[in-house]
Amino acid sequence: MSVLTPEERTRTSPLAWLLVLGIVLAALNLRTAVSSVGPLLDQLSASLGMSSVGTGLLTTLPVLAFATVGAITPTLARRVGEHRLLLLSLMTLGGGMLVRVLVDTAPVFLLSSAVALSGGAVGNVLIPTLIKRHFPARTGTMTTVYTTSLAVGTMLAAAATVPIEQASGDWHVALGVWAALAAVSALPWLALLRSEPERDHGRAGSGLRRMARSRLAWAIAVYFGTQSMIAYIMFGWLAAILTDGGYSTGQAGVILGAFTALNIPVSLLVPAVAARFRDQRPVVAGLVAAYTVGFLGLWLAPASTAPGWVVLVAIGMGSFPLALTMLAVRTRTAETTAALSAFGQSAGYLIAGAGPLLVGVLREVSGGWTLPYLLIFAVLAVQLFTGLYAGRDRYVEDERRVSLPG
Repeated sequence: MSVLTPEERTRTSPLAWLLVLGIVLAALNLRTAVSSVGPLLDQLSASLGMSSVGTGLLTTLPVLAFATVGAITPTLARRVGEHRLLLLSLMTLGGGMLVRVLVDTAPVFLLSSAVALSGGAVGNVLIPTLIKRHFPARTGTMTTVYTTSLAVGTMLAAAATVPIEQASGDWHVALGVWAALAAVSALPWLALLRSEPERDHGRAGSGLRRMARSRLAWAIAVYFGTQSMIAYIMFGWLAAILTDGGYSTGQAGVILGAFTALNIPVSLLVPAVAARFRDQRPVVAGLVAAYTVGFLGLWLAPASTAPGWVVLVAIGMGSFPLALTMLAVRTRTAETTAALSAFGQSAGYLIAGAGPLLVGVLREVSGGWTLPYLLIFAVLAVQLFTGLYAGRDRYVEDERRVSLPG
């Protein structure tokens, strides 16, 4: 059995449950290699003798891996098979995380981190494809399951790594735990190898070059990039914004933790709502409005009110699960979903990577937050424009330029 049959789509089969379990466990792991490092970054740099250049490279690796490896994922899937490739990606993810805690040298840590992140990059592109292929009638529900699991895994690694390190007295143990979780996540996909979908070797026209001719694909890519840029800016600079406003480091950390945790209910709600409608433009506009009011409050209102504005910004972060939902609802087939997912995420992460750096430069030049906030509002304007274009009821395959032979 390669794909869920129509009968299995209307009732819950053992294969469907196994696929759901596999998607949940895989999603829990896709960000652990990233979010587990941040809380221990200073300690890792000191222990490994990592230079500032090495530290900067470590924080940039996720964007580089997600953009480059994500772009070649559809080609790999056609050659290897989707289930087999996801299994290999999870093994690569876990293996990279394991190696980096076994060898105490900065170059090996950086190289093994890149290997682990490459596994996560493949999963980023593959899971929306698998949802479209196996659950075409339940895209919204399964995207909700996926994005919520992704948010839970991200928060869990960020919140639990330091307590594990303190309990064990060793950062190697704290980071090694997540390699073990990756190994567990691979188990359902071992069982799912027998249900590998048939590979279509004749769909080269649905690749990246084909997407590059699509206005809709570009709109989704830029929308994905702008929301990721805002997310990277917030995770990288929210604590500094708060401490500059008079909060202590501890208070800023608590607010940042709450901000991260709020992504879980937002990830539960947004895809479920967005997938109920053919037109997602009202959701796009609502999320940009929440962002705008939240950032205006952080910028202009008294610092004591910051937690309330952070909640509104967290609601605006629903643009991430919305962007992932668009990858499935704006395509008709799993093959085109794979191409759009690769194109949208690769271009999007390249766009997003410049955000934190630009904020740092603008803050340094201006000596304050006025220019960074103006940058954020410019990014939101682009997000609104591209989101309104991408949110209309249409499909990538129906665009004339995309329908031409590749």
